[in-house]
Amino acid sequence: MEKFGKSQSVVRTEDIRFLKGTGRYVDDIVPEDALFGYVVRSQVAHARIKALDVSDARAADGVRLALTQADLEAAGVTQGLWGTTVPNLDGTQGVAPFRPLLAKDRVRFVGEALVFIVAETLQQAKDAAELIDVEYDDLPVHLDLSAGGTALHEDAPDNRAFDWGIGNEQETAKAFEAAHRVVRLDVDDNRIIVNSMEPRGCYAEMVDGRLHLALNAQGVWSHKAHLARVLNMPQADIRVSNPDTGGGFGMKAMPYPENFLTAFAARELMRPVRWMSDRSEAMLSDNAGRDLRHHAELGFDQTHRITAYRVHSVANMGAYNSHFAQAIQTELFAKVLMGVYDVQTSWLRVEGVYTNTTQVDAYRGAGRPEAIYLIERLMDRAARDLGVDPWELRRINFIKPHQFPYHTTTGETYDVGDFDRVLDHAARFADRNGFETRRARSAKSGKLRGQGVCYYIESILGDPTEDVKVTFDADGGATMYVGTQSNGQGHETVLVQFLSDHTGIPAAKIRFVQGDSDLIPKGGGTGGSRSVTVQANVTLKAVGAMITGFCGFLADLQGVAVEDVTFDDAQFRIGSSNLTPTLLEAAQLAREAGRDDLLIFTARATLEARSFPNGAHVCEVEVDPETGQVRLDRYSVVDDFGNLINPMLAEGQVHGGVAQGIGQALSERVVHSEDGQLLTASFMDYAMPRADDIPMIGFETEPVPSTTNPMGMKGCGEAGTVGALAAVANAVQDALWEQGVRQADMPFTPHRVWEMLRDARVAAA
Repeated sequence: MEKFGKSQSVVRTEDIRFLKGTGRYVDDIVPEDALFGYVVRSQVAHARIKALDVSDARAADGVRLALTQADLEAAGVTQGLWGTTVPNLDGTQGVAPFRPLLAKDRVRFVGEALVFIVAETLQQAKDAAELIDVEYDDLPVHLDLSAGGTALHEDAPDNRAFDWGIGNEQETAKAFEAAHRVVRLDVDDNRIIVNSMEPRGCYAEMVDGRLHLALNAQGVWSHKAHLARVLNMPQADIRVSNPDTGGGFGMKAMPYPENFLTAFAARELMRPVRWMSDRSEAMLSDNAGRDLRHHAELGFDQTHRITAYRVHSVANMGAYNSHFAQAIQTELFAKVLMGVYDVQTSWLRVEGVYTNTTQVDAYRGAGRPEAIYLIERLMDRAARDLGVDPWELRRINFIKPHQFPYHTTTGETYDVGDFDRVLDHAARFADRNGFETRRARSAKSGKLRGQGVCYYIESILGDPTEDVKVTFDADGGATMYVGTQSNGQGHETVLVQFLSDHTGIPAAKIRFVQGDSDLIPKGGGTGGSRSVTVQANVTLKAVGAMITGFCGFLADLQGVAVEDVTFDDAQFRIGSSNLTPTLLEAAQLAREAGRDDLLIFTARATLEARSFPNGAHVCEVEVDPETGQVRLDRYSVVDDFGNLINPMLAEGQVHGGVAQGIGQALSERVVHSEDGQLLTASFMDYAMPRADDIPMIGFETEPVPSTTNPMGMKGCGEAGTVGALAAVANAVQDALWEQGVRQADMPFTPHRVWEMLRDARVAAA
């Protein structure tokens, strides 16, 4: 096939090198004469540093540097890591405690960076770490998800990071007083570790007087800005590149101390320095996800319509503010607070709490999975308390097609949707009518079968502005430079496919370049399901400029009016002549004519509004009441992603997201000891989902094109996770309900489910 057809399911071109082992990841790249960095981390959760002696480590064989925070400050590096803050209810701003690159005076979680050692070999660096003498004065450890306890920071004496709210508290209270029925539910959202396939890593080097940092992140430009700020360097003197990245999921979007330490060491020593995390180190130091506790209430009238929604959430910040954490647990959580339901009044209050644990930040969905999990668990409970079918209760309260654009009580504007139509499709696809037969068959074999539905909605996030550059090259091909960054999503295929669709340039002749701040001046990176939508939007702008430019050039070349030159997504038509050059042929003509201005096209474009992917997940589980084992038997997804470029890649994104959601629902959970030690610091103790935990995932689409972008797209990167949590949890709750279990919280490990059934039997007796 010379050219990709529009919206075809084309296999990923990048997979060839990945499957052949020729991918280029950070740890595959060893600059000549490189040194190795190693981070010495705190082994206690909370203590004052009484003494820190690194003299023996500095004298050890092969050691070239042993950095402490005092050394950094002596060298003029006094800035720390930055994190967002949000306004409090009383008008003040959320707390912004200083977070140093290396612990200063005090350690606040197990795994906090204490000393950075650089040596000729990694083993020498590790050996030197054993020679460091540190004395601690232990402090009480605060792990409770509530304010109080020994303060971690002077500016947060009660360990409260923020106390934020949105909505109308007084009107919501009145609506609850007038409600016919009120349904309440306490919901825990368990902490998880991201566990990207490739752990974090980076290397830094000085090249021609400039600092080059290569890292496996989710974009390069924000990291460049932070390097300039922390290391007191002009941005022009810094290059940041991002080679292949083996999974990001939000966790790799933000800066970490190791990036700055590696860069500082390379600048000081004038030799390349590389650092790579191992798995247990990643579990200790990567930003975690979720970790919230909610109390939620829904008010209903006599027709089962929602009259009010009220939520009080407590979010674990960990020991410091991470980059986006305060905003994620408040503003982003609120974006889809009421899901797909017509809610006229609401009040959301969120408190952030510091604890002696690793920081919590973005994880696939960034606030949206937490919000949807909450409202969908509450809707399922409401259906049971009201005696209504859970599917019907959702239909009663759906925002109807004629209500769009719909303005939510938290300030979002949903542009379009047809939730009834999507749910109808899901009911057929999941064979809802056959569920009772399957349930009876399970009962005959001594199993408990449950069905759960989740109707989710999410919004694409991140910077709405994106950049692109397209060059026509001397070898007859083209190069596409993008501002987004693939972490495994398939950008190299889908974005080239989109450019090919709209220019007629064969995909095989388009080179793809991402992740280099020297090659494209700006870019927003990847996160929040933004990449394809914003990158396609700006690519259309660049294509428009190409067509306009070449139409004028060809008109002059052939002596016809510019309006007589047209382009049909593959070839130009020039008046009545038989000439039908492709874009590549027109570019060659421009090159021969000396029109270099037609060989490079750059564009920058901004989406004026968000789009809102949505859909229905239907899960069926079987529970063994003797062992508590939960088995997922059926899983069906019907998504409204609007128009798709490559349906196969969208389905792959959904499969991956659902698998991550299933992992959190069935097995993943971070556990700390009373003194703050991480007890789930290896795959021996932290239960990742396995192949036999994941059923075949059925996927179909019911597109309602977005009106907020010219492509009609809605994004899909996080949708699978957003819908999976509540679908699985509601299915387990359904299976256990007749056994008297009224509170079923993730993760549904065999032991926890067995205990739920045992406690229900005891209560009944």
